[in-house]
Amino acid sequence: MESGGASPMPSSVATPRSSTTSVGGQDPTPPRTKICVYCGSAAGKSLKHIEAAQALGRAMAEKDIELVYGGGTVGLMGEVAKTIVSINGPSAVHGIIPEALVKWERDDTYAAKKDVNGYHVPEESVYGRTTVVKDMHTRKRMMAQEVLEGGPGSGFIALSGGFGTMEELLETATWNQLGIHSRGVCVLNIDGFYDGLLDWIRKAVEEQFLKPGNAGIIVTATHAEGAIEALQNYKVSDARCYGSNNSKDDIKSSIAKHYVVGLSSVQPSSFVLYLLLHQAQALKLDTAVVPPKQAMPAVELVSQAHGPGIVSMWCFTESNEV
Repeated sequence: MESGGASPMPSSVATPRSSTTSVGGQDPTPPRTKICVYCGSAAGKSLKHIEAAQALGRAMAEKDIELVYGGGTVGLMGEVAKTIVSINGPSAVHGIIPEALVKWERDDTYAAKKDVNGYHVPEESVYGRTTVVKDMHTRKRMMAQEVLEGGPGSGFIALSGGFGTMEELLETATWNQLGIHSRGVCVLNIDGFYDGLLDWIRKAVEEQFLKPGNAGIIVTATHAEGAIEALQNYKVSDARCYGSNNSKDDIKSSIAKHYVVGLSSVQPSSFVLYLLLHQAQALKLDTAVVPPKQAMPAVELVSQAHGPGIVSMWCFTESNEV
């Protein structure tokens, strides 16, 4: 499945931080490409799934691409991580795992070592750097934040997995559909594993629950190199909520309405607002729309990435007035 049309807003992805500081007017060195891999903590019935995870790890290592993943050491998660570490070393991998999942997504390598906060973590020399966080929302925010700050070709790849993999994949695709980010989203469809999902997408278009152009937000590949190439060549759908025909004022207004409606009953997470501020910064908007209760967490995160003072804010009350 091809992605949906030419990119309407190439700058809608946040400008990544450079890995070095510009000297003497020369361009700074661009940041490394980072790919977040969603996948199962089980190995799966067929060896094809493990082999695909290993192949993806080798392909990423050969292209000097950093891995961001869920931090487990078992199943497909562990295979991708240790494959890359074995080739490019621990600095090429960052695993982020919620405290509650440590006992489910670990092997016996977690028994010996603790981090500065007292959490058991796997051997860095085998699985790379591991960060244990309090909850799933923090994990998702940190994983997406790294991808947004990565170089060209950064994005998200889903290997085979269960409920957790599917939830992460579809949420990431939804953020793309809403214009919150513009990074590529790809499923590595091994032995037809994702055929059912792709059939569902086609059915959603047929029944008019999904715009035809947005059917290509999730692109597909059947081998590791193809998945990496799909992210490198990813084209943003022109059917998204904030498309190519919208002016900056229209986009600003759309963002305002999207986040203000319903604030009296539901407060969007600071993570979603972090992504929103990224978009506003990339579009060089002079304002960003932030509900008061969630303003500071989002602003602090963006300030860490881009420096303070990049945006001013409209802070709406819960009266739902735009």
